[in-house]
Amino acid sequence: MKRKSMMLLVAGLIISSLVMAYPLAAFEWAQTTKQFGKIPKGKPVTAEFRYTNAGTTPLLIARATGSCGCTGVEYDKEPLLPGQSAVIKATFNAAVVGPFAKSVTVESNGDSGLVVLRLEGEVTE
Repeated sequence: MKRKSMMLLVAGLIISSLVMAYPLAAFEWAQTTKQFGKIPKGKPVTAEFRYTNAGTTPLLIARATGSCGCTGVEYDKEPLLPGQSAVIKATFNAAVVGPFAKSVTVESNGDSGLVVLRLEGEVTE
């Protein structure tokens, strides 16, 4: 029984050290929120969210989607090597007057999994 317990303990320690040592891709964002202030109705605005792969393995964005049909998203579909930078562009179609708070959800193999980017402001006549 002691031998079996010792073997399980050693196996657990080995697995734990492998999981902790496994290199990950990691986002490093210049900003995650863009404040537009007041913008005129009918004039789309675009935010650029610059990021760097601060990890040790290639970073791959699986999907980046806007919170509604009024927010379009452009992003690189190729893996980003460690140390390299890229931009996610989010364009909001300012069609309705009033305050707005839109989001872009970014799914990746990064250590944070999901990242939510925000666009905020107010559409005026």
